[in-house]
Amino acid sequence: MISEETLDNLKAIGLNLYERKIYAALIAKGVGSAGSLAEIAQVPRSRAYDVLESLAEKGFIVVQHTKPIKYVAIKPSTAMDNTKSILKKNFTTNVKRIDTFSDSKALNELDHLYTNGVSLVNPADLTGTFKGSYSIELQQNAMFKKATSTIDIMTSEHGIKNLIEAHSSILQKAKNRGINIRIAAPITETNKKYTDMLKDIATVKDLNDIKNNIPIGKMIIVDNKQAILGLTNEKDTHPTQQVSLWTASDHFTSNFAHNTFNIIWKNLE
Repeated sequence: MISEETLDNLKAIGLNLYERKIYAALIAKGVGSAGSLAEIAQVPRSRAYDVLESLAEKGFIVVQHTKPIKYVAIKPSTAMDNTKSILKKNFTTNVKRIDTFSDSKALNELDHLYTNGVSLVNPADLTGTFKGSYSIELQQNAMFKKATSTIDIMTSEHGIKNLIEAHSSILQKAKNRGINIRIAAPITETNKKYTDMLKDIATVKDLNDIKNNIPIGKMIIVDNKQAILGLTNEKDTHPTQQVSLWTASDHFTSNFAHNTFNIIWKNLE
C-alpha cells in the first residue's frame, strides 16, 4: 500500500483521513466501486460515496457512470496539476465573491449590527486569544488598517523581520494616513537591515538600551483602544502553536498596556 509518510503528505495538501484511505485503496486497485473501496480502506460504506465525490471534485479521481458506479484513479502527477488548477479557480471565484459582498449594502448592515451589539457588551468580554502565527498576523493587520492616531509596537529580535515581511506595506499606509508609529525592539547585527527599513516608517528605539531592569515583552497597542500581548516565545514555539492575547478593553489598554509602553519608551535612549 502507501507509506505513512506519503499519507501524511496527502494530509498536508488537504485530504482528510477517509479521503487518504480511499485514495490509497483506489491507487492500488486502479478502478473500483464504492463498496469494494470502502472495504479495502476500512472506511464506513455510508461515507464512501461522499468521500469519492469529494476526491472527484478535487481532481484526484474520475467517476464512471455505470451500474454500479465505478471510480478510476488519475495518475498522481496529473492529479496534483488538476487539484492545483481547481484550487486556483476556487480561490479566484471566492475572492470575487468577497469583493462583491464588501461593496454591498449587506456589509453595511452587518457593520451596523456589530456596532450596536458591541455597545451593549461588557468591555471585559472583548478579549480572546489567537493561536498560530498566521491568525495573529491577520489580527494585527486588521488593527493596523483601522488605526486612527497611534500604533505602538514592542517586539523581539526576530519580530523586527516579521514586521517587514508581514506588515510593512500596511504600516507604510498607516504612516501615510498620519498615524504616529513607535517601535521598540532589540537591535542586533542580524536584524539591523530590517530595523533600518522600519526607520522610514516609524520611530525606532533599541530595547538593548533599557534601564532600571524594567520587564519587557511583546505587545502591540493601537489608538490606546486595542492591544495584543504575546504569550509565547517564537524561539521555542512552533508557528502553529504561538499564542497571543487580544483585548479591546479601554481600561486595560489605556491604563495598563499604554502606560507600560510609555514607561519603557522613556527609559530608552
